[in-house]
Order: sequence, then C-alpha cells, then structure tokens
Amino acid sequence: MTTQVAPIVGPSAPNSLLKIQKATIKKQLLAAEFSEQLTLEAKPREFTMQGSELVHPDLERCFAQLVPHFCLLTEQLVEHAEYEAAAGYWPNYENTNELPEHFETYEVTGIIMGSKNGVTLMGKRTLSSSKVLNMTSQYVSFEPVPEEEVETDVWHYEHAGRLETAVLDAIAEIEAALRGKCSEVGKQLDLFDAEQNKEEVIAEFGEVTKNFPATKKRRAKRIGE
Repeated sequence: MTTQVAPIVGPSAPNSLLKIQKATIKKQLLAAEFSEQLTLEAKPREFTMQGSELVHPDLERCFAQLVPHFCLLTEQLVEHAEYEAAAGYWPNYENTNELPEHFETYEVTGIIMGSKNGVTLMGKRTLSSSKVLNMTSQYVSFEPVPEEEVETDVWHYEHAGRLETAVLDAIAEIEAALRGKCSEVGKQLDLFDAEQNKEEVIAEFGEVTKNFPATKKRRAKRIGE
C-alpha cells in the first residue's frame, strides 16, 4: 500500500514515496519496516526503524480502531445480541474515540501489509490471570471478490471495506510518524528533564563556563612575571 509523494521532515530529501511493510507499537514507541523512493523513477531503499519518541495519540487511536476487526478475525468476540442490546458491537466514533467495554482486554500491536493489497493484524488479549495471550489474525485481502467466487464457500471477510478504511488511516499516521510527528508530551518531558539536569549540575558545581588554555607565549610571560 503506497502513499502519495509528500514533503518529509528531515535532511534525507525534499520529497519521498513511502511504502509501509510492517509497523508495531510497543510501550508507545513505533517500530517500522518500510521502503522509500526519493523520486518516482528511483529504486526503493529498504529501512528498519525503531522510534525513540512517544507516538502521537492520533496513531494510537488508529490502532484502537482496528481492535474490533482483530477480535472478529481471531474469533475472540462475535457480533451477537448481547452487544447489540447494549452499546452495539462496533464503536460509535462520531460520539467518542473510546472503545466499548467488551474490547477492554484487547489491543492491536501491529500491522503487516501484504504484497497484494491486504493486511494481517497482530495483537494481544490480557487474561484474567494478568498473563498476555499474543495472537495474529488471518490475512484479509482488500481486492474485489471475483463474481465466480461470490456463490462459493471461499472465505471472505465481510467487513473488509471497513477494515481497509481503518488501515489506510493507520498507514497515514505511521507515515506522519516516520516524517517526525510524535507526542508533544514526550518532547515536553525531554525538555523538562534537560532543564532539571542543568539545574542540578549548577546547584552542585556552580555555573559551568568554557576556559580555554593559555597560549605558550602567555604561559612564558606569566613564568617571567
């Protein structure tokens, strides 16, 4: 899945084309495998990146929107009357960004993009014992279903269109993260820590100034004095 040419944040090039292959979030840090083309004619370059800044809340929300699909694809939760009678199985994103209560123990931790326009979701479920069950969903293709297969028993994910929209949103935020978008909270904490460390050094050793060594001529003059 490829994004359009767009300006990047950083010194590598004024424009580039990114293609995300895999992306995961662990402890609010993004890790990604992707290729980059500096021009449409250039040969793609492969990269693996481990982020060091906290991801932006927009990216976390995009991953959260994949949770209902993850639960269906791993057959952990199904759409049934119990959810419909309450708030419904699917979140109402128009009113809130929060997931319904029945998704509390689930989390999507990553996506793997297929070479033929599809996706595999990675995630986990926190059990009542507080242990974590890691799971990988079955692959979902976003390609149109051929007419001859509509009447067969070949499995197709009925919410593939809805999933594709959510994945495209996530891809856009992953690309933004690779181009420099991150949490302002992380930046503020880094600045606070730096200022705090500076204050602690001054309190213990006093203000630090640069003292340049005297030249040989000055040293000789001082000895003669």
